[in-house]
Amino acid sequence: MFEKLLIANRGEVALRIQRACREMGIKTVVVHSEADAEAKYVKLADESVCIGPPPSAQSYLNVPAIISAAEVTDAEAIHPGYGFLAENADFAERVEQSGFVFIGPRAETIRLMGDKVSAKNAMKKAGVPVVPGIDSALPEEPKEIVRVAREIGYPVIIKSAGGGGGRGMRVVHTEAALFNAVQTTRAEAQAAFGNPAVYMEKYLENPRHIEIQVIADKHKNVIHLGDRECSMQRRHQKVIEEAPAPLLNARARLRIAERCAEACRKIGYVGAGTFEFLYEEDEFYFIEMNTRLQVEHPVTEMITGLDIVQLQIRIAAGERLPLKQRDVALLGHAIECRINAEDPYDFTPSPGRIASLHMPGGPGIRVDSHAYAGYFVPPNYDSLVGKIIAYGDTREQAIARLRIALSEIVVEGIKTNIPLHQELLQDAAFLRGGTSIHYLEEKLAKMVREE
Repeated sequence: MFEKLLIANRGEVALRIQRACREMGIKTVVVHSEADAEAKYVKLADESVCIGPPPSAQSYLNVPAIISAAEVTDAEAIHPGYGFLAENADFAERVEQSGFVFIGPRAETIRLMGDKVSAKNAMKKAGVPVVPGIDSALPEEPKEIVRVAREIGYPVIIKSAGGGGGRGMRVVHTEAALFNAVQTTRAEAQAAFGNPAVYMEKYLENPRHIEIQVIADKHKNVIHLGDRECSMQRRHQKVIEEAPAPLLNARARLRIAERCAEACRKIGYVGAGTFEFLYEEDEFYFIEMNTRLQVEHPVTEMITGLDIVQLQIRIAAGERLPLKQRDVALLGHAIECRINAEDPYDFTPSPGRIASLHMPGGPGIRVDSHAYAGYFVPPNYDSLVGKIIAYGDTREQAIARLRIALSEIVVEGIKTNIPLHQELLQDAAFLRGGTSIHYLEEKLAKMVREE
């Protein structure tokens, strides 16, 4: 096992990884920007290294600075968390070449699954169902683009091959709008990801967003940890997540999870990963794989009793998975609210100093947050300041506990999206379960019209 590990990230995930390491007896090195010098996890780390000014490009995306920090502190491994460099194959390669262990899949696997076209082709070969579309990047020829769209059938969606996080995609309902949408998405993809390649898929009208958590070791052992629902989202950014997904066909749920585990064996996957699907009319359609820890991993941890971060670390150190698929028990229900520093309805970021803070507690409540009273939420990064996770024997009990938890939170000095979460936890459609990925945006648009 490693004696010292460097955490190449910030915010609540940096604290989450640090806690896993402390429990395992591993010393932690935290890198931070000047904006995060007063962060809780920086104070709690065994060592900390400032790697640059507030802008991400000069700090958390500064690969030479991170590698240098690992060298001067004698760290043995680097955990990238999520976001920033977590799915950057070049970074993973550089880490290994510099003599450190990257906590995650091999660089070639990240490349394979990071390109949406190659990922889709790999999944088709592995027997995982995919959204109808083409198997390669769209050609330049306008006539050929029109032919492909007609073959798939409108509406279609144009997506960046190297994209993610909801960026670089456009829905097209008519042939008249097709070519302009392709050109615009190509330009966006080039600007955001340095890769102008785009591809085309059938646009599903009212799907749900379901994902499968998998974990694989270096000895070809693979298990899945069930599914999660992440359909409550805005602009492709998740707002509420839960496990297991409600109202899923039991046979279809088990079949897709087993196929994901088998796909991992076929592509030689190592580490924690998540297969993301659109689910409509009892059918699953693969959209992408995240080759890293997910923001919503706590809901899976709550229903399995497993520590996914510790499993990541143990696998990277060469250990075998400590359990087989038959040993994985999925018990109860868990729901997570992402608490963001933003206006609850127009989503304008709300950086600033937290004047006072009180976090909830009680049966079944978990809080993952780096925030504290007096903490300054910097304007330079993602607005996530914490996550409230509620566990119950049933979905109804988890929802009831989460409502109580949200009623107990006190955050003064900044705006948060807590009022939106409180409203959603009373929403009749959410309480029934099975809402589509478009539900929240449609609800918000209706609220604006009524005002």
